[in-house]
Amino acid sequence: MPKRIRKRDLIIEFLQLITGIGMKKGKKAAPRFELGIKDLQSSALPLGHAALGDNLIPLSDRISDIAKYLLVISNGHGEDQISLRVIEAIHKLYPEVVLAVLPLVGEGRAFALAIEEGWLTRIGPSAQLPSGGFSNQSLRGFLADIFAGLIGLSWKQWKCIQVSIKSEHAILAVGDIWPLFLAWVSGSTFGFLGTPKSDYTWMSGPGSSWSDRFHRLKGTEWDPWEWALMKSNRCQLVAVRDRLTASGLRHRRVKALAPGNPMMDGLRFHQYPLALSNYRRLLLLCGSRMPEAEENFKRLFKAVEKLDSRMPLIIFVPLSDKKLVSNLSSFLVSKNYRESAFSSINVGARISFIKNDVLIHLGLGKFAAWAQWAEVGLATAGTATEQFVGLGKPALSLPGPGPQFKYSFAFRQSRLLGGAV
Repeated sequence: MPKRIRKRDLIIEFLQLITGIGMKKGKKAAPRFELGIKDLQSSALPLGHAALGDNLIPLSDRISDIAKYLLVISNGHGEDQISLRVIEAIHKLYPEVVLAVLPLVGEGRAFALAIEEGWLTRIGPSAQLPSGGFSNQSLRGFLADIFAGLIGLSWKQWKCIQVSIKSEHAILAVGDIWPLFLAWVSGSTFGFLGTPKSDYTWMSGPGSSWSDRFHRLKGTEWDPWEWALMKSNRCQLVAVRDRLTASGLRHRRVKALAPGNPMMDGLRFHQYPLALSNYRRLLLLCGSRMPEAEENFKRLFKAVEKLDSRMPLIIFVPLSDKKLVSNLSSFLVSKNYRESAFSSINVGARISFIKNDVLIHLGLGKFAAWAQWAEVGLATAGTATEQFVGLGKPALSLPGPGPQFKYSFAFRQSRLLGGAV
């Protein structure tokens, strides 16, 4: 059993690996086949403990080994949150390192505060695409993104990286093959945090499909063209979301690590308000991508209206968009809910509504607290649902027309999380 590594040391390890210091060769432990939920509950890169079975190089505190400029390329809204956790950890230990971020999808709102504070720089163009970054989910979504300017946007982002990155700079790609490819084609040293794929989605049941057989043939959900990029001599770090997936990549001679899941960082304990102890508590997660999130809320709300609870019901709705708060408020008013200022003060909601024995709270930046207060989740979301389940809470999914949260996405997520959804 390897020794546990201190938080500070693991961040140093992360920076040293991505800037060209290789791993020390050692024996590999047998893969650990546990439920994906256990990987979610583990502490996260780079703030947590080292993965079991991973032999890391001896650690030092030599700042000279650390790059002075790191660009983080993020490919999605959930990936933005993961990237932010890593960036915050690096900045806390090494404020002299210049940090920049390039969000490939959307406006990168997750980074707004850090940019406003002046220690993080954003580069590159951005645009809201119709698929919300899920053009790979359907041909319809892909074509909609093409007509909305996907090719031109991608070209501009690629050119921005070529201009911004110098030989002594390093890149951290967070997401799937697109940021991985951009990091590889830059010619710079890079690392990769592979977030969207896990072997739990095809190795755990129930269910079987042609894609399961294809992944079984490969031995991993990652594809051969992705392995090739990960095996590049300039790729100094490959970290994936769980030990099962890391084991599959190692069988393809990719030196993959699984130190923990960054999406679980920052979910610290929040004291539950005693005034709400007489209520049943439901978390409603409608996603973050417009207009899908608004339509999902209406469908989930229709399901909630059918609930028959013997106790008063509180519905927490954490959101990330002010416009969505406004739109949902108008919708609730149309359903004869009235604004309740008292409830807004008690739970820190942006705005609250009441009708009979049902209280609905809409809030910005309240997920971390409300997720811990809720008893069960009703969800059409990706990362937020996985975070909620990682806290040990059950969730129910109601797939919709997409572009993200369709039946296929919900089915994969259910298998990924071991039936917790």
